[in-house]
Amino acid sequence: MHDNTSAAPAATEARPAAPRATPLIAVLVTSAFVMILNETILSVALRDLSLELGVATTTAQWLTSGFLLTMAVVIPITGFLLERFTPRQIFLTSLTLFNTGTLLSALAPGFGMLLAGRIVQACGTAVMLPLLMTTVMRLVAPERRGATMGTITIVIAVAPALGPTIGGAVLSSLGWRWMFWIVLPLALIALAIGAAWLRLDSTTRRVPLDLLSVLLSAIGFGGLLYGLSSIGESGGGSHPVPPWLAITAGIAALAVFAFRQTRLQRADRALLDLRPFTHRSFTVALVLTGLLFICLLGVASIMLPLYLQTVLNTSTFVSGLAVLPGGLVLGLLGRPVGALFDRVGARPLVIPGATAMAVALWLFTTLGPESPLGLVIGIHVLLMAGLGLMMTPLMTESLGSLPDHLYSHGSAILSTLQQVAGALGTAVFVTVAALGSSADAVGPDAGGLRAAFVVAGVVGILAVLTSLLVRRRPDGGNGADGADDASRVESADGPTTRDCQDQAPVA
Repeated sequence: MHDNTSAAPAATEARPAAPRATPLIAVLVTSAFVMILNETILSVALRDLSLELGVATTTAQWLTSGFLLTMAVVIPITGFLLERFTPRQIFLTSLTLFNTGTLLSALAPGFGMLLAGRIVQACGTAVMLPLLMTTVMRLVAPERRGATMGTITIVIAVAPALGPTIGGAVLSSLGWRWMFWIVLPLALIALAIGAAWLRLDSTTRRVPLDLLSVLLSAIGFGGLLYGLSSIGESGGGSHPVPPWLAITAGIAALAVFAFRQTRLQRADRALLDLRPFTHRSFTVALVLTGLLFICLLGVASIMLPLYLQTVLNTSTFVSGLAVLPGGLVLGLLGRPVGALFDRVGARPLVIPGATAMAVALWLFTTLGPESPLGLVIGIHVLLMAGLGLMMTPLMTESLGSLPDHLYSHGSAILSTLQQVAGALGTAVFVTVAALGSSADAVGPDAGGLRAAFVVAGVVGILAVLTSLLVRRRPDGGNGADGADDASRVESADGPTTRDCQDQAPVA
């Protein structure tokens, strides 16, 4: 028998009045935009920072890779946090951490404190992403989720895409510290507004935190990304921890982590519940999302600015402006593509998007020192248009295929993959560019960058092939497969046993 007292708040949360849902989502979207902007705002400043702080360019890139890596380590914990604490508590903690990290970065006297500030920033940002996606899935009706997730595309995709533009403009006139001084008051305002009136009815469960899973997650993701980045940084030389050892340890830790979660989830004690992987639509969308973010953050936010500055010798300001049109295209496509998804499903949008992405990536391999800037901008716009056709449908398709009680863990898995893929793309492409450059080059040269673009082109082909696995939308369905539909019917009839047990309403 279901506990109607416990079920009532959940039902209220799932179907609130539209006027109430809109301002709540607006607060979360605005806050997340300011926070995620910081993922790539330093990408155009890597060369300047390496000179001013006295570190190598491949070391300075840890200001971006370290941010992404920290998020990848922290985000798996958010599945636990979203069940254990209220959305208000999570929101206030997230913004407080982000503001603290921003202040540390602005005042940093050297590379060490700057990296520490970025890590604290990332801890706050990591919690915000799953909170935003889970809230949308619970507040918005299924037939309107595509359009709403299109708005989230602006946060997840456009903010990193616009980071180099804003960073270039600030760096050319004010210096790198102002990248943080400008963001800090915006984040403080978001914190004040959220503290004043962010209220969301919710239920919590006293779920134990499995510390061994947290440790395995940190070793797994940290070892893998550390090893990949160390290969490029050391250029094949000595390193405190051999890259191959770090990569091997990371893969082994992730395997043990996955095995432990499958055991713990039998008693609903998993740090990160892996049952979303049993839904085919979720898994296919997840793989495509990973390939997409490898290209978005690795190519568009890192490799392209490096090509503009080191091969075409543009200033940081010009290189930032060059990626602005593509970022705007990505943002403008968000809601229209989301609305179109609500009508036709994911497949008619994802396949053309993956094709456009692959074509753009291979066109990048044709660029050289004499390539006109207009051509570079045009190829970047094509890349962003392809990503725009894919991103919103994939996010909505993946989470929409899950039953309600797996939303928090599904969003944590999706957010983790996005950050791991971005950090992986950054590490791999920087490594390939470094190894492919001539020995006497100060940084990546045209040959090294072309090699990195070739690797990205191969990723694009894999995305096209994977997009063919996206299922056609069933007549009258929501795009999920049979297993997903069964789960949705089950959750529509009432909360599952897991939803009802050990829940206490929280005001």
